[in-house]
Amino acid sequence: MTHSETDLTAHIEQGKRDLAQLVALESVSAQGRMLPETADAVTRLLEEAGFTVQRFPGEVAPILLAEAGEGERTLLIYNHYDVQPESPLELWDSPPFILTERDGRLYGRGASDDKGELASRLAAIRAVRERHGGQLPLRVKWIIEGEEEIGSPSVAGFVAEHAEALRGDVCWWEFGSVSETGQPVVSLGLKGIVCLELRCTVAQTDLHSSLGAVIDNPLYRLSRAVASLRDDQGRVTIPGFYDTVRPPSAADLEAIRSVPDARPAQQQSAGVRGFLGDADALEYQRRMNFEPALNVNGFHGGYGETGSKTVLPASGFVKLDFRLVPDQDPAQVVHLLREHLAAQGLHDIEVIELETHEQAARSDVADPFVQLALEAAREASGQDVVVHPSSGGSGPMHPFVEHLNVPVVAVGIGNVGGRVHAPNENIRTADFGWGVRFGVAFLERLAQQK
Repeated sequence: MTHSETDLTAHIEQGKRDLAQLVALESVSAQGRMLPETADAVTRLLEEAGFTVQRFPGEVAPILLAEAGEGERTLLIYNHYDVQPESPLELWDSPPFILTERDGRLYGRGASDDKGELASRLAAIRAVRERHGGQLPLRVKWIIEGEEEIGSPSVAGFVAEHAEALRGDVCWWEFGSVSETGQPVVSLGLKGIVCLELRCTVAQTDLHSSLGAVIDNPLYRLSRAVASLRDDQGRVTIPGFYDTVRPPSAADLEAIRSVPDARPAQQQSAGVRGFLGDADALEYQRRMNFEPALNVNGFHGGYGETGSKTVLPASGFVKLDFRLVPDQDPAQVVHLLREHLAAQGLHDIEVIELETHEQAARSDVADPFVQLALEAAREASGQDVVVHPSSGGSGPMHPFVEHLNVPVVAVGIGNVGGRVHAPNENIRTADFGWGVRFGVAFLERLAQQK
């Protein structure tokens, strides 16, 4: 059954009102702002839509577990209600915590990530319930957390502890996007991540640079350490780093052949000057979906102001992250890094593990529930679907795959100009409607599957 946007208009408009209510709540997890209040608001919306809601304490913010409906099939949904800080405030063209519509877009912090996704899905559930005489024709379980933007420290333990309560046939993940031409862009996995600092100290205080003749420089030591970690093509040079990397399947490799070339848009929007290894369109997607990577996030130490200061710095530090793929273990990566630095004679480089450690996850393109979601996306959009076997980003997907053994699909309403995590975060108004249409098609198809 095809559902036109016309017969969903009331639900779409209600969803936009819900979104305005949620955007107004400054649920910044990094600063601990308005997290219980936002959990309260989400609970009210869920209960008004017929859900039974349980609330559990997290390390930083409450975790909500909601359930409604009945039937042979069970859909698990994952979303989060926390957002990134709004700074720098002066770069916003409208107040970040007031949902503002202009030029076919809805602006506000969380409009895309992730309150817009949440509101569009709730609107779809209301529409399906209305079509079925007030009853949901399938069971829907919904986990909504408030710590995603700080690495989801509570989620892995929660999913392991509540595995039986969370089990379902398929999990609808918290993001996704629509291309400039209206094609749904779906991801079936996420990369893992390890965030680290490398520190080096040679003295208790900065020294005169003349002493560089007899005292080593911490920034040189750090430069040597960083340079030893990858080659000019971007391949990590730590022994054993690739030993456990899961190779892509034939279906994975076939999926990326249909992904549009992402390089021109990046060059135009961000002024990117080139790509590692002179990667062509297919090699770009292979690396983004299936290859781990090392990133230098920042190099700090010494004097950096106007003019010169002839100083030998006492210390310095470098921030790094590794993006990982299945089946790389973050703890093993840190162990291999320490061994590598020692083998290079860099015993004075201290490795400090930061808060973010997550393992990668990837679902099977051929899974029947994944295929059902892709069919629903085609129905709702009237276009072919772009499938990424893995997003290049990271998130708490691995516990769902590991503990629940559930396929995960990320289908959502973001866009390439959505400025997620930046000032003027937005979604296109039409994409919010598409999200509701997809949700209806997905739930209806899942309810009908035997």
